[in-house]
Amino acid sequence: MGDTEQQPAKHGAQIDRTAEWDELRRRHLRPPGERPESSARGVHHVALLSHDVETTIDFYQGLLEFPLTTLFENRDYRGSTHFFFDIGNGNCLAFFDLPGLDLGPYAEVLGGLHHLAISVEPERWAHLKAKLDDAGIEYAHIDGTSIYFLGPDGERVELIADPLGEMYGEIVL
Repeated sequence: MGDTEQQPAKHGAQIDRTAEWDELRRRHLRPPGERPESSARGVHHVALLSHDVETTIDFYQGLLEFPLTTLFENRDYRGSTHFFFDIGNGNCLAFFDLPGLDLGPYAEVLGGLHHLAISVEPERWAHLKAKLDDAGIEYAHIDGTSIYFLGPDGERVELIADPLGEMYGEIVL
């Protein structure tokens, strides 16, 4: 942009919640040595919906290289497939297809999934980014460590090259 053109204001630029966040941190955030141990062992799986099992497998195993680990009938809905992909560190990404239900397209709603962020090594990140380019999949590229794109059912996925427990150089865990 030329020197005379102004950058558009970022969404929410007029909002300043600094005092609110400072108060929330003061009331609730504890230093690492003072935090209680979590009652959880980790994410067992995150379950999303799939309109087509084969398409989902091609995308997550074929394109993103997350190995399919198992596939079986959903215990809660006869004829529905429940299938899992290994996303590393003992975590799984699971999908259901729900044949016979017209669920419509994915929609981002309050209380719903905004995006799923999956950490990958920097070299793997560059490799997968190139595969997305080769496949013609559009993405938003955020400062060299994050790319956001849509999965086959409209779900937003982020590949992030930051290590687990870090985000943009800040320790989050």
